[in-house]
Amino acid sequence: MYSKKLKDAHDGYTFDDFLMVPSASSVEPKDVVTKTRVSRNYHLNIPIISSAMDTVTESEMAITLAQEGGLGVIHRNMTIKEQVEEVKKVKRSGDLTIIDVITISPEASLKDASEIMDKEGISGLPVVKNDVIVGIISRRDITPILNSDAERSVGEIMTEDVVTISESTTPDEALDIAYENKVERLPVVRDNRIVGIVTMRDILERKKYPSASRDKIGRFVVAAAAGPFDLERAIALDDAGADIIAVDCAHAHNLNVVKFLRTIKNNIDADLIAGNIATQEAAEDLIAMDVDGLKVGIGPGSMCTTRIIAGVGIPQLTAISEVADVASEYDTPVIADGGLRFSGDIAKAIAVGADVVMLGNLLAGTYEAPGDVVIMNGRKYKQYRGMGSLGAMTGGFGAGTDRYFQEVKGPMKHAKLVPEGVEGVVPYKGPLSEVLFQLVGGLKASMGYCGAKDISSMKKNAKLVKITSSGIKESHPHDLLITNESPNYPTTRLM
Repeated sequence: MYSKKLKDAHDGYTFDDFLMVPSASSVEPKDVVTKTRVSRNYHLNIPIISSAMDTVTESEMAITLAQEGGLGVIHRNMTIKEQVEEVKKVKRSGDLTIIDVITISPEASLKDASEIMDKEGISGLPVVKNDVIVGIISRRDITPILNSDAERSVGEIMTEDVVTISESTTPDEALDIAYENKVERLPVVRDNRIVGIVTMRDILERKKYPSASRDKIGRFVVAAAAGPFDLERAIALDDAGADIIAVDCAHAHNLNVVKFLRTIKNNIDADLIAGNIATQEAAEDLIAMDVDGLKVGIGPGSMCTTRIIAGVGIPQLTAISEVADVASEYDTPVIADGGLRFSGDIAKAIAVGADVVMLGNLLAGTYEAPGDVVIMNGRKYKQYRGMGSLGAMTGGFGAGTDRYFQEVKGPMKHAKLVPEGVEGVVPYKGPLSEVLFQLVGGLKASMGYCGAKDISSMKKNAKLVKITSSGIKESHPHDLLITNESPNYPTTRLM
């Protein structure tokens, strides 16, 4: 009976076990389209999202990823209030129209206006009386006379002939109006009442990122993690504007988690991504709860020790392909989470059914990651830790012990935990935009080799060949001393 378990065990494969077969192709990498779905209702222009880890994703990472066409998932190792504020920062950053407009009365003094501008870090204020805009005043108006006439009223100095726009004005139209009238800010009015303001800087910033991930009203798309039973957090994040809630759980095929997914889904308007899973049975059960995306990966992450400590997991390519077999039948996007070390691994994940990849290690060393910079042997590194590490589970509020179904009581809480992750460092990589350029560039090159013009073609047509350990060795640079480090193949790789 027991020996049969070994005989019946099927093979499991991961990224280094396969290469993709070069095919006849008329597709140039520059012409490849990498647009894809991350959930049922949200598309991205690059198939990359960031891990919900406290050394990977906070608002700065999420903003930059959204600008580049991807998606950040705000980690939950913080209070609900703090996580809500991180979500709001992303939403405000990508919003062309500033809704919470700071205004001033025409009776206020120039000194008051200057103090407000200094405090808020702005260079101009709409002047409002009885909720109606009557003028606008800028720092340039008041600077020459502030010392001598600080008590003069704003109404005496303000520009009365205010150029305004309506809520239906497009960014291009707003830019034309701003240029034509030589103004830096355009109040948005409804029935002569100010409802927002658009600045020239924000218009130009938006045009700088034409491929950014945006919601229906033009704000950046953002996701946020919630615990498997944390309905309060999920609702708060939904109310804050999170487009996607990602249930953050090490084993989402726990039947109590599966059952509670329905409760979360029924109480939020955002899309719901659930994970992590690694089997067809898990995919069936989660899809039955009407989730909008599946996150795949049990133990493949560079900081994860689940496969060693618990002896549990499925090699990542096998896990992705088996979940994708089921998900494709229900038109449910698949997110490959963990185990990716090179841009070629992104291509392989998509070839076996993933719609998007979730990256931790590859993004943790970037400037935008919240980890601290440390210097070792004269080189810069950034701190990086698994969410199952002792530091992550005992540090911060809502540290996520529920992610591993552990509960700690008493003062010696670290002694009552069974970690499934480690803490370490990764080489500092510089700006996220440069890292994404290399990762997406490698993916496009792969799609060109495979003759795939878009992500769906890649999933459908890419062929793979299984290789041996000798093939793996042959695939990497060999028989030489590397003297010039490549940005997409660093010699400081930590194996």
